[in-house]
Amino acid sequence: MKAIRIHSFGGPNVLMLDQIDRPVPQPGQVLIKIGAASINPVDYKIRQGGYPRVTLDQLPVTLGRDICGVIEAGTGDDTCRIGDAVFALLDWNVGGYAEFVALPVALCAPKPKSLSTVEAAAVPLAALTAWQGIFDNGELQAGQTILIHAGSGGVGHFAVQFAKNKGARVFATASGINVDFVRQLGADVVIDYKTQRFEDLASDMDVVFDLIGGETRERSWRTLRRGGILISTLGQPDEAKARQYGVRGKGYMAAPSRAQLLEIGRLIDGKKVRPTVTRTYPLEAARDAQRFLEEAHPRGKVVLTVGTW
Repeated sequence: MKAIRIHSFGGPNVLMLDQIDRPVPQPGQVLIKIGAASINPVDYKIRQGGYPRVTLDQLPVTLGRDICGVIEAGTGDDTCRIGDAVFALLDWNVGGYAEFVALPVALCAPKPKSLSTVEAAAVPLAALTAWQGIFDNGELQAGQTILIHAGSGGVGHFAVQFAKNKGARVFATASGINVDFVRQLGADVVIDYKTQRFEDLASDMDVVFDLIGGETRERSWRTLRRGGILISTLGQPDEAKARQYGVRGKGYMAAPSRAQLLEIGRLIDGKKVRPTVTRTYPLEAARDAQRFLEEAHPRGKVVLTVGTW
């Protein structure tokens, strides 16, 4: 089968289209024929050698963390049977930039009925990252206020919708061309970070969802109320800085969860949440797709189309 793998770390040119053996599902696993796989920032971080769990001696590896496809073989269950369309979050050492993948059926969830294959592939990693960030770690509740950085991005555009559906008051940052888009997602206040200082407009936040790090994180501490929390996908925030402001900071990494994918799927089919796919590329153009995501920082998601069915 075709798979996009890296044999060394570096720029987009290290992505290679290889022919490798089709995986054989083990007990408790299913074989999925992939229809689409999404591109995420973690993919190019792995490619660059900046993801600590992937070292040189583990190469080659197939990239790609989330997929949508059809179960072709293996051990299904009452939720996901052979012939069903499913979506799933993969571990880094499995890889979705390929024609097939084998993974535990317990990680698969039925594809939301209202989504296309491409749209469904855009959901798992970004949506679970948002869900686990603002709810599991940030403990966001109805009536609270949250500041979401990069509100138009892959994770951010889900976070805005989840927080608003929860009943929170949502502040979000975005560039000027994306302000209307983020407002349409449900944000109550959208801050153009290129022309406005978010700390002048956001205060007494219960939760800050940091998807940027660096100076943005440093400026975010002062927007929190005492006892509030800053959640980040970019490592553990400075504990001394958190104490200085009388708040908490917490870093995390998203983990697979069928239960949460099922809940997210219900919200999608209930028209409460919708993924945005900005651009698609064929599998063979993975280099161009990663380059576009890394350089353009587009709204929503970028997806590779792998097969048709």
